[in-house]
Amino acid sequence: MDTFRLRFILLYSSILSVGAQFTTGGCTFDDGPAQCDYQQDPYDDFDWTHVSAQEVPYLSSELPQGSYMMVDSSQHDAGEKARIQLPVMKENDTHCIDFNYLLYTQDGSSPGTLNILVKVNKGPMANPIWNVTSYTGKEWLRAELAVSTFWPNEYQVIFEAEVSDGKTGFIAIDDIQVLSYPCDKSPHFLRLGDVEVNAGQNATFQCIATGRDANNNKLWLQRRNGEDIPVASTKNINHRRFAASFRLKEVTNLDQDLYRCVTQSERGSGVSNFAGLIVREPPRPIAPPQLLGVGPTYLLIQLNANSIFGDGPIILKEVEYRMTSGSWIETHAVNSPNYKLWHLDPDTEYEIRVLLTRPGEGGTGQSGPPLITRTKCAEPMRTPKKLKIAETQARFIAVDWESLGYNITRCHTFNVTICYHYYNANNQTKADCLDMDPKAPRHVVGNLPPNTNVSLKMILTNPEGRKESDETIIQTDEDVPGPVPSQSMKATPFEDRIFLYWKEPLEPNGIITQYEISYNGIRSFDPSVPLLRPPLIVSLPWNTSHHVFNQLHPGTTYQFIIRASTVKGFGPPTTLNITTNISAPTLEEYDGSEAFLNETATTITVLLKPAQAKGAPISAYQIVVEELNPHRTRREASSVDCYQVPVSFHASSGGSPYYFAAELPPGNLPEPSPFTVGDNKTYHGFWNPPLAPRKNYNIYFQAVSSVEKETKTQCLRLATKGATEEPEVIPDPAKQTDRVVKIAGISAGVLVFILLVLVAILLVKKSHGGFTTKNWSVRRSYYSYSYYLKLAKKRKDAIGNTRQEMTHMVNAMDRSYADQSTLHAEDPMAVTFMDSHNFSNRLPNDPLVPTAVLVPITGKCVWKF
Repeated sequence: MDTFRLRFILLYSSILSVGAQFTTGGCTFDDGPAQCDYQQDPYDDFDWTHVSAQEVPYLSSELPQGSYMMVDSSQHDAGEKARIQLPVMKENDTHCIDFNYLLYTQDGSSPGTLNILVKVNKGPMANPIWNVTSYTGKEWLRAELAVSTFWPNEYQVIFEAEVSDGKTGFIAIDDIQVLSYPCDKSPHFLRLGDVEVNAGQNATFQCIATGRDANNNKLWLQRRNGEDIPVASTKNINHRRFAASFRLKEVTNLDQDLYRCVTQSERGSGVSNFAGLIVREPPRPIAPPQLLGVGPTYLLIQLNANSIFGDGPIILKEVEYRMTSGSWIETHAVNSPNYKLWHLDPDTEYEIRVLLTRPGEGGTGQSGPPLITRTKCAEPMRTPKKLKIAETQARFIAVDWESLGYNITRCHTFNVTICYHYYNANNQTKADCLDMDPKAPRHVVGNLPPNTNVSLKMILTNPEGRKESDETIIQTDEDVPGPVPSQSMKATPFEDRIFLYWKEPLEPNGIITQYEISYNGIRSFDPSVPLLRPPLIVSLPWNTSHHVFNQLHPGTTYQFIIRASTVKGFGPPTTLNITTNISAPTLEEYDGSEAFLNETATTITVLLKPAQAKGAPISAYQIVVEELNPHRTRREASSVDCYQVPVSFHASSGGSPYYFAAELPPGNLPEPSPFTVGDNKTYHGFWNPPLAPRKNYNIYFQAVSSVEKETKTQCLRLATKGATEEPEVIPDPAKQTDRVVKIAGISAGVLVFILLVLVAILLVKKSHGGFTTKNWSVRRSYYSYSYYLKLAKKRKDAIGNTRQEMTHMVNAMDRSYADQSTLHAEDPMAVTFMDSHNFSNRLPNDPLVPTAVLVPITGKCVWKF
């Protein structure tokens, strides 16, 4: 017996030892996680690293020695996760899983988070049931996990490391033990049962746990999809047991899921099994009741409650009905498929529904679709009496009659209709019927045209028949007319008046008696125009269609408001804004020669007076120079046409008879000021060149007003400059050339005369000598005379060519004289006739030829011999 008992004990111990190894699933990681049947999750971001004490260490010396699983946070990005899975636990038992862990970095910060997850039946992992994030140091810490498993469910514990920000650090676990007895520091939950409630009710889960110091633990209800629900209340059952309640308010089918209880502390965590929340939908009929019969005071229906939405079983059926126009509701319990509703009102609409109830609180479902029907009623007795016209206006007629009761209508629901018809202005018939409030003693027929005969009659109807009254004819009153059509208003503006045209309103609504037009200025280009005056009013007879408004200000926008009138008064106004044309500025007249101030050979100074704006401010002042051509007809000063096209001096060389010498902003002429024409300056892009002394000019002064697309100009001739006969400084090139040519001709004549005298003298001297000498002298004299004649002819030809060249040069100087600066007028002509043509005044190797020199003396040429 003792031997048998000993063998049995040894065999039982051996079986327990083998079972403990299979069920516990512990691992020291000496030979790696695979030896313990641990698996790396194939769907995570990276794998845990096995550190073996048998291999040469390659990690930091700050880490503990030995064999364990580790995650190096510096090798991975923030948010990446590594998971290692323990073997599946299937037995119906209480387990305690304890393990060592550490989280280490060199700077004491957190390398990441160590999460513990429990997956049931290969479902979702839900949220962690325990986690740690803070720095733990280099020493191992120990925690435990209380897991209650219930067959046939499968439970799997997962260790997850999540890297925070990639700092140099480590997350490690070691010495995992799966024990088949309760934990010492973490409470264990008893089996959590399913909860069934009707939709819309509150559901309560109650979790009961055993353990020490459980009151200080954190508690929550964890949903399988990851949602965490806080604890509602806790209650201590005894010193070793407590209960936690969790409430879900007004649950629906969306809340139906698996839930479990979780408790957590610094020493570890506990988790219960998953329990289901079952939400039942109270029953509701799919189809409305069916009407089987109807009478004046009853309705016969069939419940039609075999097809339902929601869950059964059905323990009660009810019929709910009410008047559609009332607020009361009655409910009758029904034990048969058909039901008859008694004591109903005639000709009344009812709404009938069916209610179904299942077991449990809140088991009565919503009422099914309604059956809307009406009880029968009789034909009306007669139409209302005492029908009269209470009020007549231009666009409506009010009708009174006696109050309609059930004794007349024989129905609680009936309709009162007023039908009317009339002929419009085009002799076309328009008819309509209006539904009235049958309980009101007065009804109004609106939207009628004024001054029109309208025919009225009343109709009383119910579902069983109708009654009509006799027709009554009434004429509507006149009304104020409609607005004058804005598209018909046309206006023609002038400088000081506006011509306005309009047409009669499209809706006169009676006889037009007059038109009233009010107008006033609302804005003006001229700031001096008063705008704050009250509007002027013009009253015109009914047959007027146009009017001229005089004494208006130029450049001013006037607002015209026109309205028509009947005996009822004025209609709505129509507004039109019209702007008068601007006027040319007014230039002040000059007394005599007031405008002329000074004159030189190349300039003329005039007096400029500021202009007065009319309708628009002055935008610019312009000085125009007109060259007088003797072949061109001169314009009278009183009928001067202003120069609209701005032509510069350079452009005037192409044939324009005038050019703009200056353009001045209005601010440059606040008061009368002198201005010099020909001062060789530029004003606003226009060059004011010196005037040609030998030309005649007219000087004009223009004032310009310009706004938007309208420009007006006023001009005045200020002065006329004549040609200078004897220039003070600059001699006329043409006269200078003529004088030089004349002097050259006289000099040539004198030279010829001297030559003749010399020849005569030589002949007299030779006549006293011998024949031979005389012949030679005569021959020499003949040759010398011929020579000097040829020389004189050459000089005469040279002088003629010189005169022709000087004539061309003078003409060119006269044409371009206007381009010269005034400084040229101050320099006297210092170049001699001979110097300008490189002419030698002495023949080479001929001492007999007298010398002629042209010497400049104060601008005059003198020949010296």
